[in-house]
Amino acid sequence: MIMPRKPARKTVKKTRSKNTSPGKPSSLVDTRIIYCGDNLEQLKKLPDGCIDLIYIDPPFNSNRNYEVFWGETREKRSFEDRHASTQAYIDYMRPRCVELARVLKKTGSFYYHCDWHASHYVKVMLDQIFGENKFQNEIVWRRTTAHADTHGFGHIHDIIFRYSNGVKPTFNVELKPYPQDYIDKYFIYEDEHVATRGKHWRADITGAGLRNGETGKPWRGFDPLKVGTGRHWMRTPAELDELLADGRIYLPPSGGFPKFKRYVNELKGVPVDSIWEDIPSLGGLSKSAKESLGYPTQKPLSLLERIIKASSNPNDIVLDAFCGCGTALVAAENLKRQWIGIDISPTACRVMAKRLRDVSHIKEDENLWRTGRGFIVRDLPWTVEQLRKIPPFEFENWAVIALGGIPNKAQVGDMGIDGRIYPVSAAPKKTGAAAGELDFMDVWYPIQVKQHKAGRPDIDAFETAMMRADRTKGFFVAFDYSQDALTEIDRFFRKEHKSIVALTVKEILEEELARKLA
Repeated sequence: MIMPRKPARKTVKKTRSKNTSPGKPSSLVDTRIIYCGDNLEQLKKLPDGCIDLIYIDPPFNSNRNYEVFWGETREKRSFEDRHASTQAYIDYMRPRCVELARVLKKTGSFYYHCDWHASHYVKVMLDQIFGENKFQNEIVWRRTTAHADTHGFGHIHDIIFRYSNGVKPTFNVELKPYPQDYIDKYFIYEDEHVATRGKHWRADITGAGLRNGETGKPWRGFDPLKVGTGRHWMRTPAELDELLADGRIYLPPSGGFPKFKRYVNELKGVPVDSIWEDIPSLGGLSKSAKESLGYPTQKPLSLLERIIKASSNPNDIVLDAFCGCGTALVAAENLKRQWIGIDISPTACRVMAKRLRDVSHIKEDENLWRTGRGFIVRDLPWTVEQLRKIPPFEFENWAVIALGGIPNKAQVGDMGIDGRIYPVSAAPKKTGAAAGELDFMDVWYPIQVKQHKAGRPDIDAFETAMMRADRTKGFFVAFDYSQDALTEIDRFFRKEHKSIVALTVKEILEEELARKLA
């Protein structure tokens, strides 16, 4: 078993405890924080045994065209180069999993989400890091109901490995409703005098094996020792009398053995097992499809809620070191857990920050965060100089999301439009298909982004796109504008009565947007 290194952590703990304000939930680590950068470097900064629950869904590429974020070729290419083989993938993940095992509490749980491409290799790696005896579950999540594959059986499930880091990890049993076909098949009897209890199922009231005590003695003329090879009552005679008086025991008129009545409206549910078929993916017509942000490996919120409810308690700390679009963070926030997110993509970090603001309704604010209420994002390329250096697609997404818009999912054939803004005033006041709740989707403003000083040709191209889309207003983002570009924007408004709002990166960084976005 690979043992995680244990560097001296006393200085780190002492410093964090000293600088932690009364409003913060943990004296060891900062929570409600998203780190942008390599998770290996960030994990090394965390003290030992500080996290209650870890969930990761790391990307993996094997014989498929994996897109890290919305089809961007530069991110995809760098990822494919890194994970050209299974061995390279395991080599990449091993040091990260070692660090994750180190920061996990003894009562903590670790969930590793993967698919069929590398699950068997991942299992061997995790056994080596955590120890084979720390393996708890192999969860099969049926993420789709059908998958056409003419070369073999369709791949319709993911694998989630669950490990503990101690003898007794936190675990809360979740109950789900009994299948309707099970109820229809077994709960077929009715009581005329106790109609309010509903239908019941007549179950055996004896258990296998002989008993010498009270439960092995005859009751009202019925001897459990004479049933088959011998059985015993599952209640004491006194308890059986109480059940009989309450109408809970069925006595067959022909003299058969008594049965216990289990009423359908008293069923608490069946414990969730390791086969999860009740949580649909985000695709198609699923109820959770409206959650979709276009992120190719986005998981349903209900999937993360099940994991977080099972393996943590309110105010516990949840860590997602590959948090993508932030589903685990949203689930943790909604369930009143503390959380930490890490992702290498600036675009992903901005998307998840916007999602936390919009879905969980918490503010991204340094002062509120210091009092334990808001959240913050750390290490994003926020300076003009840094933004000039990031990949073009990252820059486009940063700019569009900063304006509150939605980036294009495809980067080819965008016809000069990098994103769209849907004004709040366009949203319907009523819901439902009859109310035309999707009619407002045609009310939007185009966004064009350039990672340089915009000139007259850039504005001309955007004007063409606006005319083609028949938009009356558009937004343009650049580092600066030439005088010819600004003159053309003014001419376009006077001639076509269509306005272009010219924004600079500096204005966005300094949040001087209210005046121009009005």
